[in-house]
Amino acid sequence: MDKVVGSAAEAVADIPSGSSLAVGGFGLCGIPQALIEALLATGVDDLRTVSNNCGVDEWGLGSLLKAKRISKTTGSYVGENKEFERQFLTGELEVELVPQGTLAERLRAGGAGIPAFYTPGGVGTQVADGGLPQRYHPDGSVALASEAKEVRSFDGRDYVLERAITCDFALVHARFADRHGNLVYEKSAQNFNPLCAAAGRITIAEVEEIVEPGQLDPALVHTPGIFVQRVVLATAEKRIERRTVRA
Repeated sequence: MDKVVGSAAEAVADIPSGSSLAVGGFGLCGIPQALIEALLATGVDDLRTVSNNCGVDEWGLGSLLKAKRISKTTGSYVGENKEFERQFLTGELEVELVPQGTLAERLRAGGAGIPAFYTPGGVGTQVADGGLPQRYHPDGSVALASEAKEVRSFDGRDYVLERAITCDFALVHARFADRHGNLVYEKSAQNFNPLCAAAGRITIAEVEEIVEPGQLDPALVHTPGIFVQRVVLATAEKRIERRTVRA
């Protein structure tokens, strides 16, 4: 029952090249930076990431991206990373763009064992109709485009069928954990972390403080320990995406 491991390096040591990863965080809030850095150090590549965004240049998932360790990423927002833009437009990176609410629900459904669901999000756009570029040729032509999805009408309104997401591993950041893997996230760091934690077949949590079983109020636990396989006490620098201050 004790799921605590000794280091971030030990926690990610068995993640092989070609793995799919659900990675928590929103922007730079609540990202598992220590685990990302440990994974970068292993040298694995051909990773397929699922995350709200792909970090910024050289931070968060952006560090794996710069090292060309990511071959495909699924997310909702890509506007803070120039290297992301360069790799996508030159055909080095495959990108699946998903409406943010749909991405959250695809992860939630994966964790709940629901294979697919209907949503109005994306109906009437390339999200449903297909043709959204996912990979380019170096000359700028489209090498791979999204396929059309099933659309059905319920009570006079159209809905698109979206598949659930599960990943080989999930990397998340929490404020507290006990040794059984129960997690509590702090404030807005809840964002995508609980969803990713449930969607990973093996979930690894970096946490800021580990307590003994029974010390966490069960009513305040965000991710039950049944979803978590490893816990590591690890912290990294917390950066701010855009610092805005008065003159």
